[in-house]
Amino acid sequence: MNKLLYLKDAQIKDFIEKLFYAYRETFADPKKILNKHSFGIAHLKALHLISKYEGLTITELILKLKITKQSLNRVLQELYKNNVIIYKKGQEDSRHKHVYLSAKGKILSNEIFYEQKKRIYKALKNSNSNAVLNFNEVIQKIING
Repeated sequence: MNKLLYLKDAQIKDFIEKLFYAYRETFADPKKILNKHSFGIAHLKALHLISKYEGLTITELILKLKITKQSLNRVLQELYKNNVIIYKKGQEDSRHKHVYLSAKGKILSNEIFYEQKKRIYKALKNSNSNAVLNFNEVIQKIING
């Protein structure tokens, strides 16, 4: 623990590098699946969030992804054309479009998830509970700033 009290720039750079590699490998795992559908990382990110937050609005998706409406529109159009997502008008406000995975989209999302899950599950399984809890806490603090 004393090592952590004296974090130097080099140690922080090493941590950033490890975050980069973890991200790269986790998102590279489903690459073959994405390539079959001519999808990329932007599609993967949208699919993940649509799967996790079923029925979220376009605005909510934009806020979660922190991208422009124009950037998201291209991705959503491709997912829609490939019958991966469906839209439903809001019941309370018909101006809001809610996004859902289609049956095909759920299959694709699950296929991608299981591919990514292998790496994450193995890492968590081979770590003690304190390491998992501490890792989760640190990641959450990085996300929240």
